[in-house]
Amino acid sequence: MEFLGAFLIVMVFMFVGEWVSSLTKAYVPSIFISAVLFTIGFWTILPKDIVAKASFGGEFVGVCIPILLVHLGTMMNIRQLLNQWRAVTIALSGTLGTIILTLTIGTVLFDWHTVIAAIPPLTGGLVSALLMTDGLKAAGLSSLVALPVSMFIMHSMIGYPLTSVMLKKEGRRLLREYRGNPQVTVAEKEAVDTEPKALFKLPAKYNTSAFMLAKVGVVGLLSIWLAGLMNGAINANVIALVLGVVGHQIGFLEKEILNKTKVFNWLMYGLMAYVLSQLSVTTPDMLGTILIQIVVLIILGIFGMFVASWVLSKPMKMSKEMAFASSLTALFGFPADYVLTNEVIGHLTTDENERSYLTSYMMPKMLVGGFATVSVASVIIASVFLKLL
Repeated sequence: MEFLGAFLIVMVFMFVGEWVSSLTKAYVPSIFISAVLFTIGFWTILPKDIVAKASFGGEFVGVCIPILLVHLGTMMNIRQLLNQWRAVTIALSGTLGTIILTLTIGTVLFDWHTVIAAIPPLTGGLVSALLMTDGLKAAGLSSLVALPVSMFIMHSMIGYPLTSVMLKKEGRRLLREYRGNPQVTVAEKEAVDTEPKALFKLPAKYNTSAFMLAKVGVVGLLSIWLAGLMNGAINANVIALVLGVVGHQIGFLEKEILNKTKVFNWLMYGLMAYVLSQLSVTTPDMLGTILIQIVVLIILGIFGMFVASWVLSKPMKMSKEMAFASSLTALFGFPADYVLTNEVIGHLTTDENERSYLTSYMMPKMLVGGFATVSVASVIIASVFLKLL
């Protein structure tokens, strides 16, 4: 009963977020509302391990992240993936803009150690936050130990609604373009290609959900093995996405394969619950003592992202809204970048052709931008900034 009760609470927090998002037409993202509910719950009556008790613990995440990324790769083609160098450039430039602005203006307002401890989690995910926390402990800066994780939590809460607004503006622009020219095809806008011929054709009775999941598992395992061979020089998550694209292109994996197995939503809800469970490490007292520093540095960081993306949007042939949204992925990365983009598209149109058009243009930029910043750049930044403490 205890485990089922934990599962029920987690799902209630998820669907309340979805309902609020629907009521506000995605201006208030579901993930933002769910994050608020989890925060209030952890600060009041919820046990810290409720997500793990709901079956969404570390073991679950170790399985679901690689296969989810392989699945997302099947939604793209090689051309789409290669074309994302612009999104990567803008996202990394946005991160650089954050570093420059916080190191200059930030160090005028606050002491050096505060700014150095805050920048890596501001430009990345939980891994960089934990690295900085350990580094602060080792350096004897106990008064700042709470800062990295608190920064990670707070910047996501601000980043979700802002990214949603940018994506809605970009989505409306794309829909006007699409509806104004009915002859435009998805292929002309980095669209989803036709389904490749299957590598081997099985009778339908043998192409079961278990068989398709086994294929995804093989590709996911291969991505982890390859990352190990390269000693992590390329993140396993990036490899999983690329292999998902390749696996679909050669006909080994069906397009959107986890949708065909009916497990995609289960995995996404579980992964989001696990990410939001990190809110359990914060307390009102912890945030209260460093709230001003966090908010000011977040504002400086986001403004740095905006300036960098605004400057590069024209030479990179991207709208200012799409460029800024790509930069903002540094605040949360996967899976939030997928959830926000998919949610916005769902509220903009119900037409399948229009949804495909928006997804094929916006989703690759958000996913690849998030990997470039959170999965790769933020860890490098944390490693460098640890030496500056």
